[in-house]
Amino acid sequence: MRSENILFLDIETVPMASKLEEIPEDLRHLFIDKVTKTEEDLTEEEINQRGGLYAEFGKIVCISVGLLHMKDGKRHLRIKSFYSDDEKELLTGFAGIVNQTSAFVHGDLALCGHNSKSFDLPFIARRMIINNIPLPVELQTAGKKPWEMKWIDTMELWRCGDTRHSVQLKLLCALFGITTPKDDIDGSQVAEVYYKEKNLDRIAFYCEKDVRATTQVYLRIVGEQVLPDENVYSTTFNPDGTRIENNGNEN
Repeated sequence: MRSENILFLDIETVPMASKLEEIPEDLRHLFIDKVTKTEEDLTEEEINQRGGLYAEFGKIVCISVGLLHMKDGKRHLRIKSFYSDDEKELLTGFAGIVNQTSAFVHGDLALCGHNSKSFDLPFIARRMIINNIPLPVELQTAGKKPWEMKWIDTMELWRCGDTRHSVQLKLLCALFGITTPKDDIDGSQVAEVYYKEKNLDRIAFYCEKDVRATTQVYLRIVGEQVLPDENVYSTTFNPDGTRIENNGNEN
């Protein structure tokens, strides 16, 4: 698989509501039942915080993607974010870029993230189904064997065959001397930034850092040259985190 045929990605998720009491009653009871089967003595706030872990009780507020390409004889990484309070809108945008990129590489497209086989990609697919959005071929799992899915997971690559081993992205960044994305917020703070600060730009900028780090980690693991900082750029944000105007995102 050519690295230029890989769409690197990361998602940010939050509970479906800011408070447990705001969830529709039928779903609320099912949500509480699911969480408390494995965790006991949780407060309502703690239960609700778990919502972002489940596609059935959470939603996606940002998907950032990155593609490698050649420019002036040098490899670059171009990053773009889809983020919105309207989940269907951002999922539709993401589906569009997957379909467009897949067509450009004649269907030979892979999707890559960190822990993406267990979290990001199934979460995206389930939320698309819930929002009645047709799944791109690359997300269609029905009738396919695991090895037929072009899904790449940097956590799995690092395991080197050890199925019990898990590792955080920030640890791999530290090991490889790659700029860490965890210099502002982390995944546990996304819901607070979303519901209390109402700062989607901050979430999306953080998400893009994860895509950047994941791409660099992937290149390092497979033995390819890590990109210099000047060869990584976003079409959504300036380097200081301010939004680039007229980038096509509604936020």
